[in-house]
Amino acid sequence: MSTAPRTSLRTRLLRHVTLPLLLTWGLGTALALGIASYFTQRAFDRAMLDDAHLLAAHLVLQGDRLALNMSAEDIHTVLYDQSEQVYFAVLDARGRLVAGHAGLRAGPIGSDSEWHYTDLLYQGQNLRAIVLQRSQPAPVQIIVALTTTSRSALLRQLVLFSAAPQVVLLLGLTLWVRRIVRRDMQPLSRLQEVVESRDAADLSPLPREALADATSRDVHGLATAIDALLGRVAQGVAAQREFAGNVAHELRTPLAGIRALAEYGLAQRDPAQWREQLQSVLQSQQRASRLVDQLLALALADEAGAAITLKALDLAALARDQLLHLLPRADKAGAELEASGLDEPAWVSADTALVEGLLANLLDNALRYGRGPAPIRLELQRGPAWTRLSVIDAGPGIGPAQRESLKARWRQGSDGARLGLGAGLGLAIVQRYAALMHAELQLDSGPDGRGLCASVAFRSLASGTLPPP
Repeated sequence: MSTAPRTSLRTRLLRHVTLPLLLTWGLGTALALGIASYFTQRAFDRAMLDDAHLLAAHLVLQGDRLALNMSAEDIHTVLYDQSEQVYFAVLDARGRLVAGHAGLRAGPIGSDSEWHYTDLLYQGQNLRAIVLQRSQPAPVQIIVALTTTSRSALLRQLVLFSAAPQVVLLLGLTLWVRRIVRRDMQPLSRLQEVVESRDAADLSPLPREALADATSRDVHGLATAIDALLGRVAQGVAAQREFAGNVAHELRTPLAGIRALAEYGLAQRDPAQWREQLQSVLQSQQRASRLVDQLLALALADEAGAAITLKALDLAALARDQLLHLLPRADKAGAELEASGLDEPAWVSADTALVEGLLANLLDNALRYGRGPAPIRLELQRGPAWTRLSVIDAGPGIGPAQRESLKARWRQGSDGARLGLGAGLGLAIVQRYAALMHAELQLDSGPDGRGLCASVAFRSLASGTLPPP
């Protein structure tokens, strides 16, 4: 990775604004001066062309020779310029001087033009000249040339009086841009200072007074995003702390029990006592493993809340697979399982892993606490808005006063507490999974008021609403 120092955002903004501004000003000024120079030159050149036409109008043919029918005073009057020196020459077809200054020459004019402008060097001076060619009263070439002192001075004045104010305006605009950028970037700098000064354990929202002068919604959006990130981090830290605390608290008892059973078994000499203690250790280990699995499931559900993406799922197919997966355990426990409504697809908006975890916990609770004279039943009922998946057992059930409280963590029914099975997390996991999928968990009495009916209502999707996964 490059270790070169990075420029600040303020510097980059000023650079990206000022450089194009300077370039645009330079090109615009050059274009304006070029246009002004062109039309200034045309004004001077047009005056020379008028003088050349005036000289041509006074040419006469005297015998076989051309003559300029103007006196010296007339010529001086016509070609007078108070700031420039004016030179002229009238040449016949053979290049002989008819009138004017000897040695003033210009190249021939093309056949497609009557006159053209050119630059000449005469007597060590740079001249601007017009070359006019006439065929009447005889072929003749008329040259009128001027020194360029006035037009050069005028162009310099034009550059000075047009560019200088623009330079001042550009300097003022640059200073204004720098001030505005510095002012608008100040809240971002203060936001950086606030974040850098934060303690690692401080995950509270950013103070609003740090953004009191921020007029840009981008800065407010960044602050909102940082607050949201701090909130998510705080939730994650809280979940991790809760998980660590729960594990430390809840595993203390089964681990102590396992140690006591092992110590007691080691103190015995009868192999039958060893076997009995080992079976007790195995049961305690199974309970501790299930407790860890449930704690991990809750922690993962809390962490994944913002990352869950619901999609169209066939709830009937998932329920069939979960039921088939649980059949060996049900046979071993001597419980009978039944199902209804799983023959046809039932499309809902859900997540595969969450549905599997939800079903596993509901069926596990039914096998632990709901065995009775009637089979454990899995039902799927379809509706236009909701699709309801229910697990119905024939156990002792749960009283109406306890149903809502058992959805919270570490709440266990009287039978579970008496039997020492579970830790009161199963229904809490189901409740959390249902909430993540925008579903609803409901606990009711089973048929004829016996047992428990735990049902989860999912949002139904009409066939074709979403493509099957």
